[in-house]
Parts: sequence; C-alpha cells; structure tokens
Amino acid sequence: MTYTEKYLRFAEIASRRRLLLAAPFLAGLASACTAPGANLPVLAEHTGGAYRLGPGDQLRVLVANDPELTREFRVSDTGSIAMPLVGAVRVAGRTTEETATLIERAMVDRELYNDPSVAVEVVTYRPVFVLGMVERGGQTPYQPGMTVLSAVAVSGGFNYRAVTDYVGISRVAEDGRPREYRGTRQSVLLPGDVVNVFERIL
Repeated sequence: MTYTEKYLRFAEIASRRRLLLAAPFLAGLASACTAPGANLPVLAEHTGGAYRLGPGDQLRVLVANDPELTREFRVSDTGSIAMPLVGAVRVAGRTTEETATLIERAMVDRELYNDPSVAVEVVTYRPVFVLGMVERGGQTPYQPGMTVLSAVAVSGGFNYRAVTDYVGISRVAEDGRPREYRGTRQSVLLPGDVVNVFERIL
C-alpha cells in the first residue's frame, strides 16, 4: 500500500469515527427540533395585577340600597352583562373596580341615581381547559394560584404517552386574540387558559 493510499485510508477511518461520535448529538438535536411544542415561545411569568374579566365569569353586582339590582350576572360570550333598567354593560377586559365605575356612570346617565354606590366581585371564574395526553380531558374549575401541574392532577394526571416536562398554553392576549406558548409544570394559569399536553414521540 502506497503512502497516498495509507493516508486516504486513515482519513476515511477518522471521518467515520467523527460521524459515530456525533450521531447521538445529532439525533438529540433532531429530536428536539421535531418534538411537539418545542418551538413555541416561552410563556412569560405571571406577575399578578388586577384580574381582567372575561366571558364565562360569574359576577355579583351589589348596588347600595337597591336589592332589585343587587344580583348575580354571567358575562356573556360577547363580554357583557345585562342589568335590569341599566341594560347591557360591556365588562370583558375590565377589572371589577372599573366595572363598578362603569355601572355607576350608566345609572347616572339613565337618571336612576344621582350618586350610586356599586361594588362588583367575582363569584366563579371561567374554567381552565386541559386537553391532550391526560386521563380525563375537559374543563376544570379555576382556582386562584392554579398551576399546570394542579390542573393536570384534577384531570387525572398525565397518561403514559404524555410529554411531562412542558405543555402548550393558549391564552387570550390583550388584543383579544389567543396566543399559544410553552409553559412548565409550575406555570401559573389564568382563567380561560387552555392547556395542551403533548404526545411523546416514542
């Protein structure tokens, strides 16, 4: 075997070794790129702040000295509540304090009161939905402080085919459009969130 043939043979063996060593890394990289939901933007940590009302919330409106107007209302799919004498009041996207002020102004405009006093509180939050690789998918009542893990637990837990490290979370943005993000098991949920537990690639 000539020197040139020996050199080419050595180069071929070295190239094969590099491919063998790189194979696990390349396989892992390919798997990460194709894993369901892996390319979703990361969900920003919820920093709290006043709760914004939305369709499905059950509210209690308390009007001082007026038991007829003091009652519970469900926020409709259009984001409004329908109050006797006052009419439709759009509350979606507003806080309970902002909603109370809006109702007071409507009462004054309709000459029902000169100086009304209104308070609004949330009786029942709109539910959270858990879909995908869980034992019992569907809606579950929201509780303040609820995390992905607690919502999945209420849904019977992950099934054997589930990706358990992260999930997809669909949330309505400030512009009213839903956005999908990648959340962790500890991500704090908001009312109306949709959690999608992905199927693990076997």
